[in-house]
Formats: sequence, structure tokens, C-alpha cells
Amino acid sequence: MFIARVSRGRTVREFITCVLIIPSAACVLWMTAFGGTAISQFLNDYTAVADAELSLQLFAMLDGLPLAAITSFIGIILVMVFFVTSSDSGSLVIDTISAGGKVNVPVPQRVFWASFEGLVAVALILGGGLVALQAMAVSTGFPFTIVLLVATVSLFKGLMSEPRG
Repeated sequence: MFIARVSRGRTVREFITCVLIIPSAACVLWMTAFGGTAISQFLNDYTAVADAELSLQLFAMLDGLPLAAITSFIGIILVMVFFVTSSDSGSLVIDTISAGGKVNVPVPQRVFWASFEGLVAVALILGGGLVALQAMAVSTGFPFTIVLLVATVSLFKGLMSEPRG
């Protein structure tokens, strides 16, 4: 929804550059830097990352670098911001869908969906922890992947049929 609002009035080229290419490039740089660091640590017999529990591997990797306390704190802040914004976005989308596409809905309705989403997350964590959350993400993400692939092909065909100008 946010991307649709921000992209209104932009060209397809501007949209692809600002929404697809730049964030993807930032992710590739981020993953290359931290992934390369973790691989380097592993190859140089710094096995703290491999031996750490899955949820602590980021901090084990950062522990082998200078300023570990500062970077770990920044990592915690970034993870919190990611989860809060993702949850808020999910609640907004669910709320808008349940309101029939209306953007300005009553606050109690938004609070209900945010609370319900939080309760589902708590139930998944209590029911099976990280493994249950990962299984839920994969099982719901796979059908969506097929839909995205069909939409990509449709978009490509639609753009190819447009007159060049």
C-alpha cells in the first residue's frame, strides 16, 4: 500500500530503480559484508558463530569484530525496528482489507487486528518456537511465490505491449 501511494505519478523506470534496484543493491551489500565476515570467521577457526544457537549467531559474529557492544546494540535496535514496522504494516493491510479498502477506519478496529496478530505470533512462539514460525512462513510463502511469478510474467507482457514513447 505504501509503495502504491509513493509511486503514484512516477514512471515505471523511476519505480523500478527506487523500489526494486536500490533496496536490492543495499541488501546485497549488507548480506555480502556480514555473510563474508561470518564465512571468514568460520574459515579462520573462529567457531563461535557455528556453535551459537540460531537466534544468537548474529551476536556471536559481531563479538569477533571490534566495537562488539556498540554493533550488537545497533543490531538489536535494527531487529526491533524491523519487527515493529513489519507488524504495523501487516496490521494496516489486514485492517484495510477487512474494511473493504477504506483507509480511514475506526481506531478500535486497527487495535483489534494489531492485537490479534500479536496473539497469533505469541501462540506460534509458545507452540513451537522459531521452528513453528519458520514452517508457517514457508508454508504461507510458497503459494504467494507462485502468484508473484505469474504477476511478474503478466507485468512483463503488459509492459512489452505498451507503445514506446
